[in-house]
Amino acid sequence: MPTTALDDVEDVVRRRGSELVELSHAIHAEPELAFAEHRSCAKAQALVAERGFEITAPAGGLDTAFRADFGSGPLTVGICAEYDALPEIGHACGHNIIAASAVGTALALAEVADDLGLRVALIGTPAEEAGGGKALLLQAGVFDDIAAAVMLHPGPTDIAAARSLALSEATVHYRGKESHAAVAPYQGINAADAVTVAQVAVGLLRQQLAPGQLVHGIVTDGGQAVNVIPGHAALQYAMRAVESDSLRQLEGRMYACFAAGALATGCEYDIDNPAPAYDELTPDEWLADVFREEMRRLGREPVAREFEAALPMGSTDMGNVTQVLPGIHPVVGVDAGGAMVHQRAFTTAAASPSADRAVVEGAIMLARTVVQLAQTPAERDRVLAARERRASA
Repeated sequence: MPTTALDDVEDVVRRRGSELVELSHAIHAEPELAFAEHRSCAKAQALVAERGFEITAPAGGLDTAFRADFGSGPLTVGICAEYDALPEIGHACGHNIIAASAVGTALALAEVADDLGLRVALIGTPAEEAGGGKALLLQAGVFDDIAAAVMLHPGPTDIAAARSLALSEATVHYRGKESHAAVAPYQGINAADAVTVAQVAVGLLRQQLAPGQLVHGIVTDGGQAVNVIPGHAALQYAMRAVESDSLRQLEGRMYACFAAGALATGCEYDIDNPAPAYDELTPDEWLADVFREEMRRLGREPVAREFEAALPMGSTDMGNVTQVLPGIHPVVGVDAGGAMVHQRAFTTAAASPSADRAVVEGAIMLARTVVQLAQTPAERDRVLAARERRASA
């Protein structure tokens, strides 16, 4: 019986599964932080370079971003690879799994690109944890010709139409005046008090937060010596909301709390936004439905569609991508013994046999989803038409 494109892409992933797992483990073993993922970026390029992909590196003005292209068809599909880690706890978000599965997806689709009229674009996207790499690559035009974009993320359960919250971050610096804390405290202006006032204001604000709004923060500088009135202090807050409009409203109220700290203490202050804001993740329904069926085909049990929106959500710069073009960011389950992402136990789980299965099956599911997009005329035309509208806007 002749094979189909769906069979072909699965066969490629299974044949190269050991290489993909080896790539996942190699990235996991050498965690690198946002915008410093030089070794991981090179590792993610190696297998596709051997396959004959055209490599553009660096890409979009980011040293640790790349784009690897194969094929010349009119339908260009982007596969996003992440590979940055977290401070101190390494790959507790499993980005090694993301990178390896993305490479596997690209290798599989290269096998059928000519027959399906595809151009496969593996996009290495740094700094998801901090820095907004995809938002910066969007601004630089790296996604301009992409008709649809796909990626996956590991987690404790399978979620086909995963969503995420809009996010922005603010670092607030208060500048006061140092003085001896016992001899002449009245001659000082206490920047640490400004932080305290701001935090109290934020704490009171929590009662009035709208549904879906979240705030969480840390003090990054509260003074250096107990006998010195701090002349400088700082805090950092993340603000999240279900939608970007709600996030803008929340930012206005939070900025008023920051201003209150300065007003009450006589400090000067400034606010730094260290990264682009992350938009909410809005998955393409058709692509998510296809991926859900692929999960079931492999014996996975994705969360029922009606319960997906009720699940706890983080944030991702893939949200920015899905606000511009059709895309999905499903969660593929990894057995972590009850641990969640961003916990140390998940770091260990990210290089476990369950994680290795997620790499291989994730690549199969993504590749087969893209094949079905390419082979379904109405959906193929839909994403191509959307790309043309963006190009002419």
